[in-house]
Amino acid sequence: MTRSVSASDEFLVHLSLSLLGLPFLFGQTPLKIENIVDAINTPINSFAWGWPTVILIALTGVVLMVGLGFLPLIQIPYGFRMMIGSKSDSKTEGEITPFQALMTSLSATIGTGNIAGVAGAIAIGGPGAVFWMWLISVFGIATKYAETVLAVHYREIDSLGNHVGGPMYYIKNGLGTSWQWLGGVFALFGMLAGFGIGNGVQCFEVSSALQSLGIPRLMTGIVLGALVFGVIIGGIKRIAKAASAIVPIMAIVYICACLIIIFLNISAVPGAFSTIFSNAFTGKAAAGGTFAQVVLMGFKRGIFSNEAGLGSAPIAHASANTDNPVKQGTVAMLGTFIDTIIICSLTALVIIITGANQNGLSGSDLSIAAFNTGLAGTGWVVTFGLVVFAFTTVLGWSLYGERCTEFLFGVKAILPFRLVWVAVVVIGSVAGDRGVVWAVADTLNGLMALPNLIAILLLSGTVFNLSRQHRFN
Repeated sequence: MTRSVSASDEFLVHLSLSLLGLPFLFGQTPLKIENIVDAINTPINSFAWGWPTVILIALTGVVLMVGLGFLPLIQIPYGFRMMIGSKSDSKTEGEITPFQALMTSLSATIGTGNIAGVAGAIAIGGPGAVFWMWLISVFGIATKYAETVLAVHYREIDSLGNHVGGPMYYIKNGLGTSWQWLGGVFALFGMLAGFGIGNGVQCFEVSSALQSLGIPRLMTGIVLGALVFGVIIGGIKRIAKAASAIVPIMAIVYICACLIIIFLNISAVPGAFSTIFSNAFTGKAAAGGTFAQVVLMGFKRGIFSNEAGLGSAPIAHASANTDNPVKQGTVAMLGTFIDTIIICSLTALVIIITGANQNGLSGSDLSIAAFNTGLAGTGWVVTFGLVVFAFTTVLGWSLYGERCTEFLFGVKAILPFRLVWVAVVVIGSVAGDRGVVWAVADTLNGLMALPNLIAILLLSGTVFNLSRQHRFN
């Protein structure tokens, strides 16, 4: 009896032959690398971003916000005072100022997530996805606060004399040696995630935007790689100085450009908000999906934008020159507020009020079209902002990946990591597919977040105690 060959069997045969290089012997066309990556990533993504993960992220934010008595929201003005008045203190320990730590973490979050990510959320999940981005971000403020408090409280000094911290360290020092394996899991996923969310995605979107201006992808990759190497070779102090000089200026320019377009189309703003709220609950996804798709897309893009719960930002804040975990936590939580509540919201409003989301575009292409529609010729602001933000994101995430690599392999692995990081900048600029690149980045986000969220919940009592002991004034 002859057995019929299913589509899955045929795919596995092609995959095996492609990996062995045999298609060339039999005259068959090998599978594209994108297809292979997608086949591997899809089932992992279903696990990493299934409802259990989404519920865990939301639950963590709610538990922290309620347990802290909504302190993170109440103390946002205090956080701004701590940020503005922050400076190095010879009596405290740390390599960079609290402000530089915030700018370094913002350099890693203000990037394609604010421009291409928001556009992608609207293109796939519809305008309603923006509401879910807001919701996850409000509770994400508490998550960002908590993970930074823990990072500073449990940080260490490595053999090079640098202060190092983050989830892998507060898992090891806060939960004990029996949980150290979980810190290793986070460090592994963090190291790998850096090459996706903090490198490949950023460089791919930049090269895509510049290619539309006639600049070859390879040229973009080489120039980006050279600039990145020139900064990261100097370590955290040079990264912090670059971030503190670039991020505030570019953020102000981008925000002003958004506000100009919004004011020029002010009559459409009420309708935009109405569309966001109505679509959030009707399940009207732009790509024809369900209510669940709207929620998931909003959650994923919101987390991709501000990284609350991923455990990345506290790695930078652990190097801050401070002796007070709570003060640094209030500075850190501003990152989520600035990144998603302000910048992502402005990007979303520009896209919706101009109606650019009706043109079938996605990613940076949609954001550029929205700006040009709102005010002819302003698309360059998006292109320039994308390049600058993506560059600083690559810098910030290089620190995260480096710290994770150091935790796993020691300080001897720092230089090799930096060289590989620069190589991926070039490769990411010339290779890949937008759908596959974003999908892999989503997967790595979820895998990185899981051990961190578990640790935060188990150590939430420490966060509550430290917060109660602090005098806010």
